[in-house]
Amino acid sequence: MRTTLSPETDASPTTLPEKTTIQLTINGSVHHLELAPWTSLLDALREYLHLTGTKKGCDHGQCGACTVLVDGKRINSCLTLAIMKEGAEITTIEGLAGENGLHPLQTAFIEHDAYQCGYCTPGQICSAVGLMNEGRAKTTDDIRELMSGNICRCGAYPHIVDAIQEVMKIDPKA
Repeated sequence: MRTTLSPETDASPTTLPEKTTIQLTINGSVHHLELAPWTSLLDALREYLHLTGTKKGCDHGQCGACTVLVDGKRINSCLTLAIMKEGAEITTIEGLAGENGLHPLQTAFIEHDAYQCGYCTPGQICSAVGLMNEGRAKTTDDIRELMSGNICRCGAYPHIVDAIQEVMKIDPKA
């Protein structure tokens, strides 16, 4: 049997709220947002906080353009509900630069021309920072494999790997 709820019926315990207030810590700042419970972290960042560095690529978790760091780990923000990240430390591309300037990976991307059109760059850099935090990349092949979830439409992969190698001090011949 199928039950249909309409605006005329009384709200049942299974009716979802239109919006809920959540608190997110993003790039070291606390934000209080009123969002629908089904709002993705990506949409909360871009549409509500106007942090547009994080890109919407495929919106299916397949391209990595939306990669951000949550508690230092890389995630696809398009596949994550914002409400699930209350209490977590979220870092976007806008939060990587410090008081002393750009993050070393941001500098390396510039020096190695690893950004080309720039659309995937924020996700690539956040993913690379997460890769470094994981500590599993020991070789060039490890970097390639662990970055394979981030697509670059311009094909700047060799430059991206070079930039990551430089910051990680991995010998390209290893």
